[in-house]
Amino acid sequence: MTIPYVKHAFVCTHERPADNPRGSCAAKGAEALLKSLKAATNARGLGKTVRVQKSGCLDNCEMGCSMVVYPEAVWYGAVTQADVPEIVDHLAGGAPVQRLRVEGKVSTKTE
Repeated sequence: MTIPYVKHAFVCTHERPADNPRGSCAAKGAEALLKSLKAATNARGLGKTVRVQKSGCLDNCEMGCSMVVYPEAVWYGAVTQADVPEIVDHLAGGAPVQRLRVEGKVSTKTE
């Protein structure tokens, strides 16, 4: 079996009620971010080696929009549309975007 993707990016699109103190990635623009990231990845010709898709809760809601890139297990937080080109550079084989990295557990799950 051939593994089709070299990297896999998951963008949290989890939604909570607007009054939830933890917030949610959906409320911070995750769907638009996901679309932009997919479009930029495809525009770079990475669509056959890099998979970008939505995920459920990544448990970093306070740091949303949150995402993770595998196989490196690079976690990003507070990602915005402006960050998409740098993230695509990472997906294309470049270094992770250090200023967006989230290390360790940010919060405990309290849904």
